[in-house]
Amino acid sequence: MRIEGSITALATPFSASGEIDVAAWKRLLDLQLAGGTQALVVAGSTGEAAMLEDAEFDALLRAAVEHVAGRVPVLAGTGMQGTARTVAQTRRARDCGASAALVVTPPYVRPTQSGLLVHYAHVAEQGGLPVVLYNVPTRTGCDLLPETVAQLRAHPQIVGIKEAVPAPSRMQALVALKDPSFSVLSGDDGSAGAAMLAGADGVVSVASNVVPASFRRLCDLARAQDAAGVAGVNERLQPLLAFLGVEPNPIPVKALLAWAGIGAGLRLPLMPLSPQHARTAIAIAKECAALESAAAAVKSNLAA
Repeated sequence: MRIEGSITALATPFSASGEIDVAAWKRLLDLQLAGGTQALVVAGSTGEAAMLEDAEFDALLRAAVEHVAGRVPVLAGTGMQGTARTVAQTRRARDCGASAALVVTPPYVRPTQSGLLVHYAHVAEQGGLPVVLYNVPTRTGCDLLPETVAQLRAHPQIVGIKEAVPAPSRMQALVALKDPSFSVLSGDDGSAGAAMLAGADGVVSVASNVVPASFRRLCDLARAQDAAGVAGVNERLQPLLAFLGVEPNPIPVKALLAWAGIGAGLRLPLMPLSPQHARTAIAIAKECAALESAAAAVKSNLAA
């Protein structure tokens, strides 16, 4: 399996009463497929995985797998603090039909590099799914270093890494590890274009929840080494990317989805977008619609 291109870390839509909104979930999946998204992540941090019950995790993932029907890979976020629980969650994802597991470094416990080697080896060998490593030290307090990744990539069940450290030197070190069976993916929307121009295979994006066609366009341009085209798309994306940082993810992106009629809130301890950002959210939502219209027009012109 090769995971590449424009990949969306999906938000989980909830109803006004706090239940999973299945109809909104399917609309979000359709929006992604229509926009050209090339893989989907269910129940990652953007999907509020920590707030989902086991039965909800299963139902959300099964619904996505059934609705997508093999058109793109469906990854499940299965990373937990402990190895045994991560293996168990990965097996759950396998049983629900996931294509692969996105496994974040164990949050809060701060294992050593040796501990990470053993952790990921156990998940790869016992979880029953191909594994994409996920490194986001600003959230987990744990940094999976490139030299550790170099050892892990030799495992046949470890098929890639999502790297959220935006430093060019970090991406350069990881791109050197690429091969046909190991993908390197950016996990940072702001630097994704530069990462792909430097050789990364794609991006796992939050922003593509609301602008999937625009992110597919960004990926296509970057992977074709069109630096001028990437600069143009990035310039138009900047207001959206800035807005997505005004409060912790996924608060801003869920406000934009709610404005579009997909979902109605978050689960505690996350709170809705603060009132002082409401007017900006409306303006950004309108800009997202314009961005998607422009991306669709480009796609139509290229097809013609």
